Amino acid sequence: MTGSDRPQAHRPQACATRTADSATGVTWRALVVSVALTIACGAWVRQAEIVVISTQISESVPAIPALGALMLLLAVNPLLRALGRRLQLSRVEVLTVYTFVGIAISMAGVGVVRYWLASVTYPFYYARPENDLASLQRWIPNWIVPHSAAVTEGLYMGSGAVPWGAWLVPLLAWTGFFAAFWAAMLCMVVLVRRRWTEEERLAFPVVELALEMTNPERGRATQRPFFLNPVMWVGFSLTFIFNLINILHALYPSLPGLAWYGGLGPSWPGLPWSSVFPLSVYFTPLLIGFGFLVSTEISFSIWFFFLAYKLEAFAAGCYGYTGGDFPYPQEQSIGAFILLGLGLLWGARGAIKQALLELVCRRGGPDAAAPFPLRWALVGLVVSSLAVFLFCHWAGLAAWAAFAYLAVLGLVALVCARIRAEAGMPLVWAFPFWMQKKILVYGLGTALFMQGGRPDTLTMLALFAFLSRGYFPSLIGYQADSLKTAEQIRMKPSHMAMVVMSALVVGLGVAYYFHLAPYYRHGVVHLRDGAMWGTGLAQADFGEVVAATRTPIPPDAARVGATAWGLVVGGVLMWLRQSLGGFPLHPLGFAVATAYGDLVWFPFFMVWVCKTLILRYGGIKLYRAAIPGFLGFALGHAFTAGVVWGLLGAAVPDLVAGYAVWFG
Repeated sequence: MTGSDRPQAHRPQACATRTADSATGVTWRALVVSVALTIACGAWVRQAEIVVISTQISESVPAIPALGALMLLLAVNPLLRALGRRLQLSRVEVLTVYTFVGIAISMAGVGVVRYWLASVTYPFYYARPENDLASLQRWIPNWIVPHSAAVTEGLYMGSGAVPWGAWLVPLLAWTGFFAAFWAAMLCMVVLVRRRWTEEERLAFPVVELALEMTNPERGRATQRPFFLNPVMWVGFSLTFIFNLINILHALYPSLPGLAWYGGLGPSWPGLPWSSVFPLSVYFTPLLIGFGFLVSTEISFSIWFFFLAYKLEAFAAGCYGYTGGDFPYPQEQSIGAFILLGLGLLWGARGAIKQALLELVCRRGGPDAAAPFPLRWALVGLVVSSLAVFLFCHWAGLAAWAAFAYLAVLGLVALVCARIRAEAGMPLVWAFPFWMQKKILVYGLGTALFMQGGRPDTLTMLALFAFLSRGYFPSLIGYQADSLKTAEQIRMKPSHMAMVVMSALVVGLGVAYYFHLAPYYRHGVVHLRDGAMWGTGLAQADFGEVVAATRTPIPPDAARVGATAWGLVVGGVLMWLRQSLGGFPLHPLGFAVATAYGDLVWFPFFMVWVCKTLILRYGGIKLYRAAIPGFLGFALGHAFTAGVVWGLLGAAVPDLVAGYAVWFG
């Protein structure tokens, strides 16, 4: 795939020639502050997402707690400077804390530890004679989850203290698994880093906000510092006022409010129009703000392919194909994701070749902008992937199934990193839901997974489904952003890699504690929702296993065909972009539009219109001048609806009943 089009926000050339000694390293002070703020934000997440369930602040991008920590440090830093210059945090330290907290607190989100906990405990607590879940328990090892009925009962009903002894081995085992998976993704990012940042010069839109906020001098896009730029405050004010109106409506229902969501067209159309209308319209300020920095090719492709999918559904409806999910957009998307992932690996073949030469022949010079040599990235990828594979295999997955599942997960994760780097999409859910697992089931049927009639592989596929329906693999976007950040602020890339890895471990520890403690104290069923997030998803996964033990599920030819169609469309788009200069349709747009088009098409349509008009009638000068306004647009929403309303909602849960904000 080619890089994003020009012109974009002005960015200095990548400092590929600098020496490692000229860069700034992370300090112990920054790490201590990072851990302290992660713990404080963990308490916030516990209250907001687990106890009162006011809003999912940890699933936003950037994570709302991390952005709140960044704002706090920027506010406190002048006071520290007044007390003594040595007390002031440097820009590298501030962005280290921001990166650390963003990664660490994401582990506590609904799509990581909460979904994992629901998946591993579901077959035990919800086992009933009528659902036959008890027959699956024997295939789940003791080191995966405690089998004690008292331990599980205490989690859901409440028992006071957490039985840490029973959870010690499972938590250590899963921490090793998550760390190995995280390391494998980091090594993939290192292998593609040079091509993405130095050759293609991708935009990395999400990185721009933190860089502009922490730049004490003039902005990189304009001649004024970010917080002294009136254009930024115009954008900030728009989303601040929008959220303020809705907050006042929540407090005083007699006042009018503004809608987040609407539909175009008739609400109850007959066939075949019901496959098209109502057309969803979401107002998502983060997508609009960061999307302005995205190439017009991608923004155009996203809304174009979403409307093309709707026309496809309409045509199918005209011929009577209206059942189920036809024309299977998620299946089309996974086909495109797999092909794009293979294409990205092919694009990194130069780095892989260099890594092999370094290993075998000791040829090739060091890359000062990389966190570690390419040969170690390749070795790390192999070793960490092997560790993840062995974990899955020892847990009960057949070797071939573990390899296939992890390969699909890895390819999808790599595409998610590309989406963050090139499309700047601030969404952890921008991938085809469940499809990394389901493509194996609907492609092969369940009989192949039950050799000898044993449902062990199917059971573990259901348990590991949180990796394909949750968003842990898509958090690779934070890794790509962090290395780009280190390059821009002249921070030692090896130190940034250390921050990325240590944030995961600390974040998991904080997430384990702030989940298990309130659950055992109150009981899951006694909390606000009466169920753990992911319980319904686990029910579907394990229910499919029970059904397959009774009647094998054959391959689904229609879904296989949709996946093949996604492969073909993605391949044709990649070939056209390489063969025809200026071809306007981007394969990432097709992959995203079929995965999550309902949410993203309208915001990208808006930014495509705005950017096209600005570039046509105002040129590059007006475009650069407008960038702070769009970044302020995103910041105003994150601050008002995320930080302010998120804190109020956690403290007074009834407030958010009239204005619920979801960032995913």
